Amino acid sequence: MPDKLASDLALQSVLDRLAEGRTAALERLFQFLAIPSISTDPAYHESCLQAADWCADSLRDIGFEVRVEPTEGKPMVLAKWRDPAGTKRSHVLFYGHYDVQPPDPLELWTASPFEAQLVDDAQHGQVIVARGASDDKGQVMTFFQACRAWMEVHGTLPVDVTVLLEGEEESGSPSLAPFLATHGDALKADIALVCDTGQWDAETPAITAFLRGLAFSEVTLTGPSRDLHSGIYGGPAQNPIRVLCRLIADLHDETGRIAIPGFYDAVREPSPEQREAWRALGFETDKFLGEIGLSVPAGETDRSVLEQLWSRPTVEVNGIVGGYTGPGTKTVIPSQASAKLSFRLVPGQDPAKIIDGLHRFIAERLPADVGVAYGGEGGSPAVGFDTNAPAFRAAAHALEAEWGKAPVIVGCGASIPIVESFRTRLGMDALLVGFALEDDCIHSPNEKYNLSSFEKGARSWARILGALGEQNAPL
Repeated sequence: MPDKLASDLALQSVLDRLAEGRTAALERLFQFLAIPSISTDPAYHESCLQAADWCADSLRDIGFEVRVEPTEGKPMVLAKWRDPAGTKRSHVLFYGHYDVQPPDPLELWTASPFEAQLVDDAQHGQVIVARGASDDKGQVMTFFQACRAWMEVHGTLPVDVTVLLEGEEESGSPSLAPFLATHGDALKADIALVCDTGQWDAETPAITAFLRGLAFSEVTLTGPSRDLHSGIYGGPAQNPIRVLCRLIADLHDETGRIAIPGFYDAVREPSPEQREAWRALGFETDKFLGEIGLSVPAGETDRSVLEQLWSRPTVEVNGIVGGYTGPGTKTVIPSQASAKLSFRLVPGQDPAKIIDGLHRFIAERLPADVGVAYGGEGGSPAVGFDTNAPAFRAAAHALEAEWGKAPVIVGCGASIPIVESFRTRLGMDALLVGFALEDDCIHSPNEKYNLSSFEKGARSWARILGALGEQNAPL
């Protein structure tokens, strides 16, 4: 009990320090948001370098040893803090990114995207409006603030911490794989902490326990040796667009299931407990679809929307090209037609096997005089985490203490490639905790981050670090 009392008092002093430093924390965040670190646009390369240096200086000010590592693209910020006594302790790797999406279209912003505003919002109270406020600068700063408060109050952190910040997440992370291959040993920790996720709602925290994987392919069909006049050849000549449309239609049956043989062989059904937990969340399908102008769920007809997103694989057509697509009419039978396909995968599915199944599926259906070629293929497997692992349980308890309710354990229908890379390249699981909301307008004009998300996010990380530190052994 004395040890528990001491740790509670130590944590409370950190939370008090966060409250005292609210104004300074916002000033620092606004400085960070003012840097237009748009990684995809070469015109902003110097701004990306400035953002990397700003992060490095901020981490040094907290007490970290920091290096700004050059890459072929934007630099990586690599920082570490270790117990000066050299005691064997839990070790975490925190990952975030300092680059942002372009702010276009500028005319839809209510203020300059790189001049942060604190705005009164009827639904959420005060919100921070700026490009990068939610994705990912505000999220990164919640962790920085938690570390700063621990260091200012106690001169130490509860666990050993490594920080990795990249500057090309919004442009495909081209430098990340080479960097992990070269610097992987310096990054290995007991677990990775990733903040690029969100809450369940404005009052409820969440931990992401599952990320779908991804496989992708571009299918090109070739029929006649050249484009043909449809008046002369229409009828007798095979039209690759028509063949492609039939193949695409055959990918799903009438219930929405994917018709590729063997596609579901490795797919595990959610447990009755999982299904009941998802039903208890009160997910509003009408609202979810209504916000994007839809009303009726598609996909597998016997599955709920959350079950589709969190436990089922998909195939989608992302683009089709063929024939004449310019203005007016051109009566042509094209020589070629192509489609870009993507598969969202669940744990157990191998991207290479999924692509191979697609190839066999198409080969069995190709008519005479039509050839097929494939390009742009690749992918990464899904990632799932053990919700009973010590770090997971510690984070869940810490979030419940801050928010007054247990976190919702959610899946993510999308993929976060860095998380899969941490597992396959560095042998680390990840703890995905973030404080963004669906209405934060990330990648859109007037991106915002709730002030409550920023402040309670910092308090949450302070609690999580404390909870991990109480274990003080490899997780």
